[in-house]
Amino acid sequence: MSATASTAATAEPPKRAAVRTPEGAAARAGQLARSPGWSLKDSGSRSRFRGLSAVSRSAAWVAGSGGTVLRTADGGRTWSDVSPSGAAGLELRDIETFGTRGAVVLAIGEGDASRVFRTEDGGVHWRETFRNDDPAAFYNCVTFFDHRNGLVVGDPVDGKFRILATRDGGRSWHLVPSDGMPAARKGETNFAASGQCLTSSGGRNAWFATGGGDTSRVFRTTDRGRHWSVSTTPLPAAEPARGVFALAFRDARHGLAVGGDYEPGEPSPNASATSGDGGRAWKPSAHPVPEYRSGVGWLPHTRHSALAVGPTGSDLTLDGGRSWSTFDKGSYDTVDCASDLGCWAAGEQGRIARLEALRP
Repeated sequence: MSATASTAATAEPPKRAAVRTPEGAAARAGQLARSPGWSLKDSGSRSRFRGLSAVSRSAAWVAGSGGTVLRTADGGRTWSDVSPSGAAGLELRDIETFGTRGAVVLAIGEGDASRVFRTEDGGVHWRETFRNDDPAAFYNCVTFFDHRNGLVVGDPVDGKFRILATRDGGRSWHLVPSDGMPAARKGETNFAASGQCLTSSGGRNAWFATGGGDTSRVFRTTDRGRHWSVSTTPLPAAEPARGVFALAFRDARHGLAVGGDYEPGEPSPNASATSGDGGRAWKPSAHPVPEYRSGVGWLPHTRHSALAVGPTGSDLTLDGGRSWSTFDKGSYDTVDCASDLGCWAAGEQGRIARLEALRP
């Protein structure tokens, strides 16, 4: 984006399957949806965290500037610096976790600045499993279908978006042939502002978002990245950084898109949209997010509630993305929720927060 270990692996499930659903979760989800609020945690860092993985209400990982990776296991009271050795000069923009000990983190940038690291022991040791050797390539976001199969998406090279795939949990990566990828448009790119330009749902479905060209689009696959189709969205797009920044799908059909204009102070009209058919068609929100938003996530155990975040505030929808209302004015870049209602947000100046239900 231009916007700016050992071989004996633990077979832990990916993050969204790592925590059993507690009794009464639906009721607590409803309470959060009625009166949400962020509870800031002291990370002890000044890094900007655009990569975030929520494991549970107790556990979360963040990845950010200066090659920084932090993790908590006590609800954010304390944070451990588990940054990969030798990553201090890298921009870490996305992180995916497997329970409390396994993680894959993506560094972005031109040429060999785009790298992938993997840990199996909670960040004590990391192994670099991919380093880009193509000076024209720039990778942006990573997602996993399960504990073995995952994808990385990058900006177009020779007119088509780049896709990397793994079948062994991120221990090795291969370039997916480009013959199944539609052509990119002039200026079209991904945005690595939140680690959410690429997302997946189920065992085979994935989507990635674009902007920067004459229109914003969403690409979708139903075969783990081998073949893709594409649809336009109603979010305005333009160079250098206007379009769809983040996607979230709660199942194979119901999706949300948010974005806008990355430049501070620029208006971002019609900056959110919804899909009910797996991303084939997108409808503008009747009452969209009010400003640029870089992150979006569904609230677990609800069918219609979701959160959106950006540098100027956080918004809530209770009707599946058709209308949004702002509930917080703090700055966050990314948001993620675990199945036990552990919803976390992270952003600039080391800001990390967990979602709580405010008292009436």
